[in-house]
Amino acid sequence: MKNYIVLISFFLTLTAAAQSPSAKTANNMKNYIADSTAIAGVLNDIYFKGIYEGDINLLKTAYYENTLLFGDVKGQPYFKTLAEYLNGVANRQSPKDSGKPFSGDIIAIEIVNTIAVAKVQVKMYDFNYAELLSFHKFGDKWLIVNKMISDIQQ
Repeated sequence: MKNYIVLISFFLTLTAAAQSPSAKTANNMKNYIADSTAIAGVLNDIYFKGIYEGDINLLKTAYYENTLLFGDVKGQPYFKTLAEYLNGVANRQSPKDSGKPFSGDIIAIEIVNTIAVAKVQVKMYDFNYAELLSFHKFGDKWLIVNKMISDIQQ
Protein backbone atom coordinates (compact mmCIF):
# COMPACT_ATOMS: atom_id res chain seq x y z
CA MET A 1 0.00 0.00 0.00
CA LYS A 2 2.88 2.36 0.84
CA ASN A 3 4.46 1.73 -2.57
CA TYR A 4 1.14 2.47 -4.24
CA ILE A 5 0.86 5.85 -2.46
CA VAL A 6 4.46 6.71 -3.35
CA LEU A 7 3.80 5.77 -6.98
CA ILE A 8 0.64 7.92 -7.13
CA SER A 9 2.51 10.84 -5.54
CA PHE A 10 5.28 10.45 -8.09
CA PHE A 11 2.82 10.55 -11.02
CA LEU A 12 0.97 13.54 -9.54
CA THR A 13 4.30 15.37 -9.25
CA LEU A 14 5.14 14.58 -12.89
CA THR A 15 1.71 15.74 -14.02
CA ALA A 16 2.05 18.98 -12.07
CA ALA A 17 5.51 19.58 -13.51
CA ALA A 18 4.25 18.99 -17.02
CA GLN A 19 1.56 21.58 -16.39
CA SER A 20 3.85 24.08 -14.70
CA PRO A 21 3.59 27.72 -15.78
CA SER A 22 6.88 27.57 -17.67
CA ALA A 23 5.81 24.44 -19.57
CA LYS A 24 2.46 26.03 -20.41
CA THR A 25 4.15 29.25 -21.48
CA ALA A 26 6.57 27.43 -23.77
CA ASN A 27 3.73 25.43 -25.33
CA ASN A 28 1.58 28.54 -25.73
CA MET A 29 4.48 30.39 -27.36
CA LYS A 30 5.00 27.48 -29.79
CA ASN A 31 1.30 27.53 -30.68
CA TYR A 32 1.29 31.33 -31.02
CA ILE A 33 4.26 31.23 -33.40
CA ALA A 34 2.69 28.43 -35.46
CA ASP A 35 -0.68 30.22 -35.60
CA SER A 36 0.92 33.59 -36.43
CA THR A 37 2.88 31.94 -39.21
CA ALA A 38 -0.29 30.28 -40.55
CA ILE A 39 -2.22 33.58 -40.53
CA ALA A 40 0.68 35.40 -42.19
CA GLY A 41 0.65 32.66 -44.84
CA VAL A 42 -3.06 33.21 -45.51
CA LEU A 43 -2.44 36.94 -45.80
CA ASN A 44 0.65 36.81 -48.02
CA ASP A 45 0.03 33.71 -50.13
CA ILE A 46 -3.73 33.98 -50.58
CA TYR A 47 -5.25 37.32 -49.53
CA PHE A 48 -2.72 39.84 -50.90
CA LYS A 49 -1.92 37.66 -53.93
CA GLY A 50 -5.62 37.13 -54.70
CA ILE A 51 -6.37 40.86 -54.50
CA TYR A 52 -3.33 41.75 -56.62
CA GLU A 53 -4.10 39.21 -59.34
CA GLY A 54 -7.90 39.54 -59.12
CA ASP A 55 -8.10 35.79 -58.55
CA ILE A 56 -11.46 35.21 -56.88
CA ASN A 57 -10.98 31.44 -56.72
CA LEU A 58 -7.85 31.98 -54.66
CA LEU A 59 -9.48 34.70 -52.56
CA LYS A 60 -12.43 32.43 -51.72
CA THR A 61 -10.05 30.07 -49.93
CA ALA A 62 -9.11 32.80 -47.44
CA TYR A 63 -12.69 33.54 -46.38
CA TYR A 64 -15.42 31.86 -44.39
CA GLU A 65 -18.43 31.59 -46.71
CA ASN A 66 -20.62 34.07 -44.77
CA THR A 67 -18.03 36.78 -44.23
CA LEU A 68 -19.30 40.36 -44.13
CA LEU A 69 -17.29 43.44 -45.10
CA PHE A 70 -17.81 46.85 -43.48
CA GLY A 71 -16.12 50.22 -43.48
CA ASP A 72 -15.83 53.42 -45.41
CA VAL A 73 -14.30 54.31 -48.75
CA LYS A 74 -13.62 57.98 -49.50
CA GLY A 75 -15.85 58.88 -46.56
CA GLN A 76 -18.80 56.82 -47.77
CA PRO A 77 -20.20 53.84 -45.83
CA TYR A 78 -19.16 50.47 -47.21
CA PHE A 79 -21.02 47.18 -46.71
CA LYS A 80 -20.84 44.03 -48.80
CA THR A 81 -21.44 40.35 -48.44
CA LEU A 82 -18.58 38.11 -49.50
CA ALA A 83 -20.42 37.25 -52.74
CA GLU A 84 -20.85 40.96 -53.59
CA TYR A 85 -17.20 41.66 -52.83
CA LEU A 86 -15.93 38.76 -54.96
CA ASN A 87 -18.22 39.81 -57.80
CA GLY A 88 -16.67 43.29 -57.65
CA VAL A 89 -13.16 41.84 -57.72
CA ALA A 90 -14.09 39.63 -60.69
CA ASN A 91 -15.47 42.60 -62.65
CA ARG A 92 -12.67 45.11 -62.15
CA GLN A 93 -9.24 45.39 -63.65
CA SER A 94 -6.81 43.70 -61.29
CA PRO A 95 -4.05 45.81 -59.74
CA LYS A 96 -1.59 43.52 -61.55
CA ASP A 97 -3.15 44.27 -64.95
CA SER A 98 -3.50 47.99 -64.18
CA GLY A 99 0.25 48.45 -63.92
CA LYS A 100 -0.24 50.67 -60.88
CA PRO A 101 1.72 50.05 -57.68
CA PHE A 102 0.34 47.54 -55.21
CA SER A 103 1.45 46.63 -51.70
CA GLY A 104 -0.01 44.54 -48.95
CA ASP A 105 1.62 44.77 -45.54
CA ILE A 106 0.93 43.03 -42.26
CA ILE A 107 1.05 45.55 -39.42
CA ALA A 108 0.08 43.27 -36.53
CA ILE A 109 -1.49 39.93 -35.67
CA GLU A 110 -3.16 39.32 -32.31
CA ILE A 111 -4.31 35.82 -31.37
CA VAL A 112 -6.48 34.57 -28.51
CA ASN A 113 -7.09 30.82 -28.64
CA THR A 114 -9.01 30.20 -31.89
CA ILE A 115 -9.72 33.84 -32.77
CA ALA A 116 -7.40 36.44 -34.18
CA VAL A 117 -7.29 39.93 -35.64
CA ALA A 118 -4.82 41.03 -38.28
CA LYS A 119 -4.20 44.69 -38.97
CA VAL A 120 -3.02 45.14 -42.55
CA GLN A 121 -2.47 47.95 -45.01
CA VAL A 122 -3.34 47.57 -48.68
CA LYS A 123 -2.29 50.19 -51.24
CA MET A 124 -3.83 49.76 -54.67
CA TYR A 125 -5.08 52.02 -57.42
CA ASP A 126 -5.47 55.40 -55.70
CA PHE A 127 -6.50 53.88 -52.38
CA ASN A 128 -4.67 53.29 -49.13
CA TYR A 129 -6.74 50.92 -47.01
CA ALA A 130 -6.33 50.29 -43.32
CA GLU A 131 -7.93 46.91 -42.72
CA LEU A 132 -8.85 44.90 -39.67
CA LEU A 133 -9.43 41.26 -40.56
CA SER A 134 -11.02 38.94 -38.02
CA PHE A 135 -9.95 35.31 -38.23
CA HIS A 136 -11.30 32.11 -36.73
CA LYS A 137 -9.52 28.78 -36.67
CA PHE A 138 -11.57 25.95 -38.16
CA GLY A 139 -9.72 22.73 -37.34
CA ASP A 140 -6.19 23.60 -38.42
CA LYS A 141 -7.19 26.29 -40.96
CA TRP A 142 -7.44 30.03 -40.26
CA LEU A 143 -10.17 31.84 -42.25
CA ILE A 144 -11.23 35.49 -42.45
CA VAL A 145 -14.69 35.79 -40.88
CA ASN A 146 -15.05 39.59 -40.98
CA LYS A 147 -13.34 42.40 -42.88
CA MET A 148 -13.40 46.06 -41.91
CA ILE A 149 -11.74 48.67 -44.11
CA SER A 150 -11.19 52.39 -44.14
CA ASP A 151 -9.66 54.40 -46.95
CA ILE A 152 -7.06 56.65 -45.31
CA GLN A 153 -5.07 59.58 -46.63
CA GLN A 154 -1.61 58.70 -47.89
